[in-house]
Order: sequence, then C-alpha cells, then structure tokens
Amino acid sequence: MFQTALYGADIFTGDTTLVGHALLLGEGRIVGMAPLQSLPLDTRMQRLDGLLAPGFVDLQVNGGRGVLFNGDPSLEALVAIAEAHAPYGTTALLPTFITDHREGMAAAITAARSAITAGVPGIAGLHLEGPFISTARRGAHDPALIRPMDEDDLALILDSGIEHLLLTVAPEVVPPAQIDRLVRSGVVVSLGHSDADADTVAAAIDVGATGVTHLFNAMSPMTARAPGMVGMALSRGEVWAGLIADLHHVDPVVMRIAVAAKQGPGRLLLVSDAMPLAGSDDTTFMLNGRCVTRGADGRLTLPDGTLAGSDLTMDRAVKHAIIDLDLPAEEALRMASLYPARFMRMEHTHGRLEAGRVADLVLLDSAAGALRCWRGGVEWPQSAAGSSAVAPGPTAIGSLASAASSIARA
Repeated sequence: MFQTALYGADIFTGDTTLVGHALLLGEGRIVGMAPLQSLPLDTRMQRLDGLLAPGFVDLQVNGGRGVLFNGDPSLEALVAIAEAHAPYGTTALLPTFITDHREGMAAAITAARSAITAGVPGIAGLHLEGPFISTARRGAHDPALIRPMDEDDLALILDSGIEHLLLTVAPEVVPPAQIDRLVRSGVVVSLGHSDADADTVAAAIDVGATGVTHLFNAMSPMTARAPGMVGMALSRGEVWAGLIADLHHVDPVVMRIAVAAKQGPGRLLLVSDAMPLAGSDDTTFMLNGRCVTRGADGRLTLPDGTLAGSDLTMDRAVKHAIIDLDLPAEEALRMASLYPARFMRMEHTHGRLEAGRVADLVLLDSAAGALRCWRGGVEWPQSAAGSSAVAPGPTAIGSLASAASSIARA
C-alpha cells in the first residue's frame, strides 16, 4: 500500500515522460505511477512543480563541502560527503579513495563497509582509484604512493565485503591474471591512469575489465597509428566510460565526438570527480600534503597546474551535457542515473522510476538544477543548490530542451 502520492510534476521514468500522473511511494520504495483521477480521495498528496527524475548515481566522489575522503577515511566523513551532494540530486554515490598507503586503503574499505551496514543514505559502495596505476599518467596522484598490486593488496580487496566495489587500475601495472581474479570475485574493474597500448588494454578487457575511468584524462590518447586507451574505450562496445563534464577536463567538442563514436550505445556516463570544494565556498584544500587551489575560472589545480578533481555537481554535469554536448535531456539524465547504475550492477534498485525500486528521486527545474531530493523515500532538507538552480517553473523534458539555448554556461 502506498503512503504518499507526489503529483504536479512531470515524471521521467528513465524511459519515458508521464504527464498528469502521480508517483506513489511507500516504505522507501516506488509503488508505481497512476493517473491523478484514479487516486482514492483520502490519498496523502504532496504537490510539486518541476520534473521528477531518477536520483543521480555518481561513481567518483572524492569529497564535498570541505571534507576529503582521503584526508579522513571514516564513517563520519562519508556521512558528511553524502549529505554534501544531496542538494544537487545525487542519491547514490561511490566515495572515492585515491592512491594512498595500504593502511589508508584499509581504513577506506572499513569506513565504506560500516556506512553501508549502517544504512547511511547515499553511500552505495566504494571506488578505489589507484594506487595500482602508471606514474606516467598519474595526474594529481602522489607518485611516491603508486605501486604494483601484491598478494596482500589482492586479499584486502577481495575480502572487502563490499558488494558494489569499483577499482581503477592501469593494465600495464595490474596484469590480466590479477584482473581476472578481481572480476571473478565480483569487483568491477575500470582502466585508467594508464599509458598502456591498445593490445594491453584489449587484454584487460578480454578478462573482464568493463570500464574506463574519466575518459581522455590520464590515459594514452588515440593517434593515427596507435588507438591507445581512448581508442579502445570508444571501439569496444562492452566498455563503459565516465566523462567529467565540467568543461575543464575535456573540451566539449571532444566530448561530442566521443558521444558520436562510442560503441554500445548508452555506455557513456557522467561523473563529478568532486573534491572538497564542491558545495563549498572555500578556495583551497590539501591533497597528500599538496595545496589544491580553485582558480577564477573554476579549475582545481596543484601548484604545477595539474588538474586535481573538480567542484562539479551532478546537476551541473547534466546541464552541461544538454547545453554543451547538444544531448537530448532524456539521454543526459540517463547518463547521470541509469547508465552508472547499470555499470555497477545496481539497475535492479536504481536508475529508473518504476514499481519495486528504491525511492531515490530528484526534482529538477527548467535548467536541470536540483530543487529537492529523496533518498529511500525520505526527502532531504533543501539547501542552496548551487549556481545551476533557478526559480521553479515548468520543467517537462521538452522545457529542459527548449530552455537549453538560454541557459548561461556554468
């Protein structure tokens, strides 16, 4: 039996848009959708203005609102990071722990497992990005902490007890035999921070690697006679690839080419790569003893100019996908919800609004800005939703698309 009916907003289910329907919620789940005229007179109704869509699923979240997971790998930090991203429509995320000592990685695993066991809203698993990567393509990762994977590392990961565990590795550092063991144990293996050639990438994919971490960034490029990791990611239809659509990490023209070229289809997904400055007015934070600064243009960089994550939020990523990549709003929303859920084998609970799924929802305005958010059917307190939010207005899918040309680029 449903407990609440949300009505007034159009409803994007992940497949289609419903008008004049109510979304029925009960006991933290979606009960279904029904025409307004068919609801009992005593139904508890909640009126909304905007577009209801599946809550965003962000697979790369280093921090938010002043908290860095690497700086504080604790349950308390994960609670704070999850709360920091709720106002922007992210209802499920993978806290991301980048290259560090093994002790830090163990603490991150313990914290994530504790958060999941405690039912911390928003924490869906864990992303370990490194330390088994290439120093040549390290990006902002500390080269002193990069290392090969040994048996102790494998045991730590294989015994994590975390169902939705994403591990980013460089295939020239982690050989196919190790990738095969990881995949067979249920770990989702993504390739990144790598200078591998196409044959090495292909060998990793052949044994079960299914993702590429932040496409184009920190990986061997595609050239005329060397496909590199970029070429293999685009040409292999079974491979998912994340895009940091903050307009700093990848030029919009390049992202549009990727959308046109990617075999799949539907295998590109949006990630934030958010750092502590997301949702914060601060301008600096410390990463492995190095200062990261947010410049006037919004870039987050180390002192040598290396990009170090972003302050992106998922609603802004969706907006950029619509405006700067010329994508239909429906596809941009799927890239932020359905596709990451599929990649992480969470599609049975997340990514669509249909009966039986977790009631993770976001209410969007006509500029794709998050207005309100529900996790497990519980509405999270509304707060300042960032520069992408505008006054509520008509927000059907068509309105999102038609408003695109008038939205200022973030």
